[in-house]
Amino acid sequence: MALKVTLLLAACLLLFIGPAFAATFLEGYLDNGNFEEQPKPTDLKKTVLVGKNALPKWEIDGLVEYISGGPQPGGMFFAVAHGVHAVRLGNEASISQTIKVKPGSLYALTFGASRTCAQEEVLSVIALPQKGDLPLQTLYSSNGGDTYAWGFIPISDTVTVKFHNPGVQEDPACGPLLDAVAIKELFPPRPTRYNLVKNPGFEEGPYHLANSSHGILLPPQQEDRTSPLPGWMIESLKAVKFIDAKHFNVPFGHAAVELVAGRESAIAQILRTVPNKFYNLTFSVGDAKNGCHGSMMVEAFAAKDTLKVPFKSEGKGRFKTVSFKFKALSIRTRITFFSSFYHTRVDDFGSLCGPVLDQVSVVPVA
Repeated sequence: MALKVTLLLAACLLLFIGPAFAATFLEGYLDNGNFEEQPKPTDLKKTVLVGKNALPKWEIDGLVEYISGGPQPGGMFFAVAHGVHAVRLGNEASISQTIKVKPGSLYALTFGASRTCAQEEVLSVIALPQKGDLPLQTLYSSNGGDTYAWGFIPISDTVTVKFHNPGVQEDPACGPLLDAVAIKELFPPRPTRYNLVKNPGFEEGPYHLANSSHGILLPPQQEDRTSPLPGWMIESLKAVKFIDAKHFNVPFGHAAVELVAGRESAIAQILRTVPNKFYNLTFSVGDAKNGCHGSMMVEAFAAKDTLKVPFKSEGKGRFKTVSFKFKALSIRTRITFFSSFYHTRVDDFGSLCGPVLDQVSVVPVA
């Protein structure tokens, strides 16, 4: 009888606290994150949103347009890859939304973004105390399907997520296009006694938009503490791509990284090591089975040691695993990977691609 009472009380407690706990773990679109909940006709002047609350669930500032994908007045064409509707941020314009979060936890925003004109455009992403500027000049896919991730750690239980166009373009019809926004709480991984590398298979990463098949670009110059790929830094001038097994060939598990911008696309991690001790660095290199053909090469660095790994891609999803020994010189050792060459897909010369990196391991030599 006592056991039945205890179980009943436990069930009631779960029913009481369950929704609260579920609400604190964020994964999925923000409210009206795909912009498909349309504004009232009275809140639109042609395509321009009128009033700070004209876009449902969002607050706007400045000239923000509500766009339907396809041909536009004036001869322009806006590709909306993740739905039907998007917003375009005019000069100094922004949209924002306040959400509940856990202070000190790591979150990653995933969003579809692209430039609308053939000139340099920048999208600022703000979730205080973090702020980042994403250069949108480089198009990684030719159909407007570029999807980015950006990480932040809030310091209070609410945070205002803001997307801002800091530029002043000569053509007022230009400005970043934003067509989907999602969020995911991430769990920073730790090294184990069997592998010094954190998140070695890239399994912990940002949210994949449901209708996106292009992978997620991890912006350049991301610190490891707030990186949208936990444990890893993007220390290059261009992005690397986080890919999933549903849409790409992945050597192991559910995710991997594609080095899409040659030497300008580098990923790194700093490990705790013992000075003068030898370690084995093992990793897998392959192709994503996405039309990326040709002679590839991945260069790996650990302390003062280097390994160049050639790989001939026929676009069939093959991979190989390699390893080399290095000597640690201090209590911290940086491992770095980048692609030696630049590649584009054979069926789409406007889409950058490259070799796939997966399953990175560093273990002491016995």
